[in-house]
Amino acid sequence: MPRDEEVLRLAGAHLGALASRDLRTRCADGFDHSTDTWAARKRELTPLSSSRWAGAITKASHDQWALARRGQAAHVQILEAGIRTITHRLSLPVGEKGSKRAPGGYRSRQEWFAKARRLHVLEDRLASTRRDRESGRVRVVRGGRRLLATRHNLDDAQLAEEQWRQRWEAERWFLAADGESGKRYGNETIRVSPEGEVSIKLPVPLAGYANAGRGRYVIAARVRFPHRGTEWADRVEANRAVAYRIDYDERRGRWYLTASWQYPPTRTIPLEAALAHGVIGADMNTDHLAAWRLDRHGNPTGQPRRFSYDLAGSADHRDAQLRHALSQLLHWAKTCGVTAIAVEDLNFDAEKTREKHGRKRRFRQLISGMPTGRLRARLTSMADRTGITIIAVDPAYTSRWGAQHWQKPLTTHYRKTSRHDAASIAIGRRAQGHPIRRRTAPPPQHQSDAAGHRTVQARPGTLGREEPCPRIPGPRTRSMSPDAERTRETRTSKTVRDVRSDQEWVQGSLLLTD
Repeated sequence: MPRDEEVLRLAGAHLGALASRDLRTRCADGFDHSTDTWAARKRELTPLSSSRWAGAITKASHDQWALARRGQAAHVQILEAGIRTITHRLSLPVGEKGSKRAPGGYRSRQEWFAKARRLHVLEDRLASTRRDRESGRVRVVRGGRRLLATRHNLDDAQLAEEQWRQRWEAERWFLAADGESGKRYGNETIRVSPEGEVSIKLPVPLAGYANAGRGRYVIAARVRFPHRGTEWADRVEANRAVAYRIDYDERRGRWYLTASWQYPPTRTIPLEAALAHGVIGADMNTDHLAAWRLDRHGNPTGQPRRFSYDLAGSADHRDAQLRHALSQLLHWAKTCGVTAIAVEDLNFDAEKTREKHGRKRRFRQLISGMPTGRLRARLTSMADRTGITIIAVDPAYTSRWGAQHWQKPLTTHYRKTSRHDAASIAIGRRAQGHPIRRRTAPPPQHQSDAAGHRTVQARPGTLGREEPCPRIPGPRTRSMSPDAERTRETRTSKTVRDVRSDQEWVQGSLLLTD
């Protein structure tokens, strides 16, 4: 309805201006923030809105400042990692090759000179960021820094200035309210009835637009929640806290209402109880999740499963694709009766810089497109409601050892096991505490097998058993001594060969002595 849209625009613009002003005050306070300053900010906003709107605005400002501080700390870590890498590579001779553990020198003097200049730039950025962090100063853009940068590239974004202005203003609106348990329908500011009727408590300057009692405005349209609608209805009917946020998509011309709530802390169960019915190992890749079910002894059972997703497009589309794949994974685990899912504890924050991987642009784009942190957080929150335990394991050598010890034995003429499927087995076995590397049959000396059973595996209590096997010099068979190569080179051959040639041999004179 045009009237509803007009009221929402006015309320969002008014509250957005108050939120911008309060965020500026909160950022200026820095480390001087306290409960007294928080209460003073809330008292200043209450006459211009309401006590509940003022509480929501001040809480959102504080959360935004804390989020900026966490991003600032991550930025410092990335700069320090880049400086360490460049300093190491500059200390090496030009053209020196690197190893698996550390990169080598730069390819040319020109690249060495360019990286030396970049080192000074990164050091200046690090010093500036550290000064801001020590003083409590953060840099926040309400509406998004990416959208702000689009203002200088309207032709590339195919936007007119008026269209950009409308999108910028819509992103800076504020229409969000926290829930309150015990209040009617769990929220007094933005109230949604079980039938889908939405009513908003208008700010004091906009009280003249109210069409209901106590300064409220009832929207004519009705809302519904296809996702977890039953759970939302149960909370609303029980007057439990539900937070709401109203957003406007300027490109589609649609209004959206988002509901959210918190779950009580889940009781932690022992690891042995979670692994009693086996585990599902999941290996994350750029376009799918490879999963395989393992019994409690660490043996793969059944067929491997693959849950595909597409991480191209907008952030909402990527999040929906990831949520759909994780929903399928959790549903499969529930039907199998497994109460534990093992995933890798991946973190590529220090791996995405060009200083570490150099010109491997495709590889940097590959690891940047893997939402490891979002997948772990999303999987943990979704598994909390299904009673499934999430186990994060060390990702070291899972793909390599999985392909080495599990890919070929599990490949048959009707089933082709991929490297990712084998990695999921390695992840599951590591979560269970079993070794990843499989046993190898001993070389038979005779029928009684006097050599006994040999394994490439160490005992579970042996330190360093998850490390690579040491390279033993010499031949790989027991029929030859380890120093056979050196002995073969020094000994004299006893084989007499008849060498036939067309050349004419001439014997020289002999010196005869007494």
